[in-house]
Amino acid sequence: MSRSIKKGPYFNQKLSDKIDGMNKKNEKKMLKTWDRACTILPSFVEHTIQVHNGRKFIPVYIKAEMVGHKLGEFSPTRLFHGHGGVKAIKAKGKKG
Repeated sequence: MSRSIKKGPYFNQKLSDKIDGMNKKNEKKMLKTWDRACTILPSFVEHTIQVHNGRKFIPVYIKAEMVGHKLGEFSPTRLFHGHGGVKAIKAKGKKG
């Protein structure tokens, strides 16, 4: 379910203030955040934010196309190893 238009997008004010301060000083450094639900704002563009995925921090470089999306969309929490396993390897060997 999406957020109400009346409320506007959710963003972390503290993270936004840090990035605005870095933009004024014209510096680039990585910021760590646990806030995966935070909406990416236009001021975040060209910064690298480390987003926690439950186990470690994943560096996410923010591009203009990402504005409006959530930080958590770019930090996967699960690792896909593929379907099948041994059976898929044997079937692949018989065909090719």
